[in-house]
Amino acid sequence: MKGAIIITGAIVGVVLLGRHCMSQCVEGGLPRIIERMPENAPPKWMFRNISAIRENTDRILRLLEEKDAADTSEPGRAAA
Repeated sequence: MKGAIIITGAIVGVVLLGRHCMSQCVEGGLPRIIERMPENAPPKWMFRNISAIRENTDRILRLLEEKDAADTSEPGRAAA
C-alpha cells in the first residue's frame, strides 16, 4: 500500500512538473531559450527565418509545377 502511494505521488509530481515546464514554454519561455542559443544554431535560425523558409518553399513549388507543366506539354514525352 505504501508503495502505491509513493508511486502515485511520484507520477503526480512528474505531471505537475511537466505542466509547469510546458506553461513556461508557451508563455514566452521558448523565445528566451532560443535567444540564448549561439547565432549559428539551427533552431535559432529557423525561429527567426520562418517567413524566408516559407517564401523559398513557395518558390521551389512554383518552379517544380512549371517544370511539370512543361514536361507534360511536350509531345512524345511520357510522364513518369
